[in-house]
Amino acid sequence: MYSYSDFDESFVRARVAQFTSQVERRLDGSLTEDEFRPLRLMNGLYLQLHAYMLRIAIPYGTLSPRQMRQLALIADTWDKGYGHFTTRQNIQFNWPKLPDVPAILTALADVEMHAIQTSGNCVRNVTADHFAGAAADEIEDPRPYAELLRQWSTDHPEFQFLPRKFKIAITGAPNDRAVTKAHDIGLRMVRNAAGEPGFEVMVGGGLGRTPMIAFTVRDFLPVEDLIPYVEAVLSVYNTLGRRDNKYKARIKITVHETGREEISRMVEERFAELRPLFHGNDQTLLAGIREAFAAPAFRNAPVEAYDAFYKADPVFRAWADTNLAAHRNDQYAIVTISVKAHGQTPGDATSDQMRLMADLAERYGHSDLRISHEQNVILPHVHKSDLPAVHAALVQAGLGTANVGLISDIIACPGMDYCALATARSIPVAQEIATRFEELKLEHEIGPLKIKISGCINACGHHHVGHIGILGLDRAGVENYQITLGGDGTETAVIGEKTGPGFAYDEIVPAIERLVQAYLGLREAPQETFLQAYRRAGMEPFKAALYGQEGEKDAA
Repeated sequence: MYSYSDFDESFVRARVAQFTSQVERRLDGSLTEDEFRPLRLMNGLYLQLHAYMLRIAIPYGTLSPRQMRQLALIADTWDKGYGHFTTRQNIQFNWPKLPDVPAILTALADVEMHAIQTSGNCVRNVTADHFAGAAADEIEDPRPYAELLRQWSTDHPEFQFLPRKFKIAITGAPNDRAVTKAHDIGLRMVRNAAGEPGFEVMVGGGLGRTPMIAFTVRDFLPVEDLIPYVEAVLSVYNTLGRRDNKYKARIKITVHETGREEISRMVEERFAELRPLFHGNDQTLLAGIREAFAAPAFRNAPVEAYDAFYKADPVFRAWADTNLAAHRNDQYAIVTISVKAHGQTPGDATSDQMRLMADLAERYGHSDLRISHEQNVILPHVHKSDLPAVHAALVQAGLGTANVGLISDIIACPGMDYCALATARSIPVAQEIATRFEELKLEHEIGPLKIKISGCINACGHHHVGHIGILGLDRAGVENYQITLGGDGTETAVIGEKTGPGFAYDEIVPAIERLVQAYLGLREAPQETFLQAYRRAGMEPFKAALYGQEGEKDAA
């Protein structure tokens, strides 16, 4: 993985010193909260319902064991012994005290981490496919490009005060595991007719109160044009984006109001101006970055023991069937560690669990860890002969749940338990759904099904692209949960369709159960997934299951 240069080190240390001074001035009253707010947000510090929250960047989701252990230390020393992994491949600490934040930032800097640009109207943490560098279907590891984008965008003088926050996602595979089409800029690696790698560039995606799927502005962009082209997109947005209304300030609204053809024309025109100004320094820098992402020294060893264990142990087999993915080296597997034990808070990991995952990565995983946008942790390179030992250790630590991609592997935002913007609870809904289907022993029978829950219209839980999406709202002081169906966050991305009237808090779990039972009765074969069945049969049978015939008419 990438290691800080001298410049990176000095830059981060200088920002820590600067923010330390700002915190001291806030504490002694020299700064009011209104004056302090933009300063703390530039350093990832939010004020939530009950306490401050510090959001820490995990660039493109990649962590070393040393960094994971430092996060565990921070959790124990300055928080409540756990951290929360988010859909932006960040980690959040929900209980830091303001006087302790400089010490936390110093501890992060000690392991080449920071909280810069995890908030504010700037380019946020660049996210990537969590299987990058390991996936069997990958054209090229996208992380060197993500690192190049990180370095280019950090403290960029032109893009620190954009009309609104700006999010970039990148994947190196044709199968999109980074939800690229729901981002301001999505980059998906493709090959041209000559077999050369490049990027499909998508612009104008985003969720929130006006969900939109990005449109393709370039079918193929040569890799050497990446930075000037991204800069062209941002330049056009920075010029056109609205600053009079924050609800209409994202690039998706700019695209909608200006038109796709005109936006494309303006981006290409700006790119033509910018491209001659790049003389290859970015490519020299990229070449050095690539060296930091060289493949590990894969071990060549027999895998027959794994095959025998898989056949003999049904518990291990269930875990392997759901939590393992194909690696580009046939002797290896990609392990997804579910941070979604039934009844637990999705995405929360204790300090002891963090240390255990760091130990496993160091011993069995070539010292490589990833955080997924689905709020799980990945060991991308594990030799198959080591999988039984890894599984046994995970089970002992409460991390061996065999549910990746199943109904209890729920994405959920913090909701009204923590967030000052939330209008409803998310965490308890996720916990109760997972617990209910564990009681029914149905989730393996149901098969792949992605439920995503947001506690407000900002959609941090990605509910719009859930196979079943749940949005919690406030209706006259009462929590009300809307359901959407048919959303998809992959390369075939689509926004889910609302079913009709929402449900009260005590009605939402039974409503989800009715939907799932309707699917089980509707599917034509066990291999037909929920999403496939929905696309074949349409909304009506699911709406009937939710509301009955009378309710179906009321919902129409």
